[in-house]
Amino acid sequence: MKQLFGYFLRFLMFLSLGLLIMFLLYRSMSKGHYEQCKIDGISPEDCGTLVEKVANDFATANFFWLFVVVFLFMLSNVSRAIRWNLLIDPLGRKPRFMNSLGAIMVGYFANLGIPRIGEFVRAGVLSRYEKIEVGRVMGTVAIDRAVDLVSIMIMTVLAIVFQYQQIWDKLVELLSLETLTKLFLAAAIAGALGLGLFFLLRKRIEQTKIYAKVLGLVKGLVEGLSSIWKLKKPGLFIFHSIAIWLLYYLLNYLCFFSFEPTSHLMPLVGLAVFVFGAWGIVIPTPGGMGSYHYLTMIALSIYGISQPVGFSYTMISFLTITVGGHVLFGLIALLILPFYNQNYNPVPIDGADQSDKT
Repeated sequence: MKQLFGYFLRFLMFLSLGLLIMFLLYRSMSKGHYEQCKIDGISPEDCGTLVEKVANDFATANFFWLFVVVFLFMLSNVSRAIRWNLLIDPLGRKPRFMNSLGAIMVGYFANLGIPRIGEFVRAGVLSRYEKIEVGRVMGTVAIDRAVDLVSIMIMTVLAIVFQYQQIWDKLVELLSLETLTKLFLAAAIAGALGLGLFFLLRKRIEQTKIYAKVLGLVKGLVEGLSSIWKLKKPGLFIFHSIAIWLLYYLLNYLCFFSFEPTSHLMPLVGLAVFVFGAWGIVIPTPGGMGSYHYLTMIALSIYGISQPVGFSYTMISFLTITVGGHVLFGLIALLILPFYNQNYNPVPIDGADQSDKT
């Protein structure tokens, strides 16, 4: 009962955070929407509300490209399921592909309620149907997420390298060169002082629980990533890791074509917008609600997309993936998996550990 209450409190906290960001964004975007109407010479009566504008923009979107976006999203999950099975193979099991894919989709669906709980749900679903100890499955999920962390960092570096000038010019526009210089100088001084204090108080710091947890996370990350080379098919694992993030980028870029005001944006712009949005999803709000919108709008503003237009685009892309991907296929997986596994009795492959129990 206490655990359920704890989950409920987390749900309320993260949902409230997402709704607060959305409310603040909507209030700010509404002002911008009405100001744009004045600039365009549109009367307040004809301007309508921001909600009406977003609804109209969505209704007039090119649904062919939105279907392509959902298709690429599901294709990325096919690659993710195959990659996950490669991680599970050393456990002496070969899960059904549909069970792995279904568990991933149920996990995404769960994340819409409580951020990050999807990883546990995903492991639990596969454990239930494949009769593998849930702790061992959770270990493979941790490696899967570690690879994603490295992948998003690589994509971030690529975006900075290829769009450095545009990003820098926007920062200067927002903060001024003098302010940026002071911020970088302050960060450098703070970093130097932090390192100095760490070495001076190293023995005391190493005895704290926080240090032990951080060190454990780093060691786990390194061990998890190094275990990839011990897989039977490390090349295939790397191929699907690249495919997942390439498909993520493509579905974000092709979504530009579904909305006329963003249809002219170039591929490298898509890379920058994708990276900003991806970090927004990393922030623990339900499905990236609010945080994804905010960071994506900032990225779009770098390339001259006004905030009300950017808000409409983020709503179109967010709802397409959330409803057309997470909700729809998550519910389908929840309904189909019990029937699909009705007469299924998984067995370990030759030479596997026979001790797995659920």
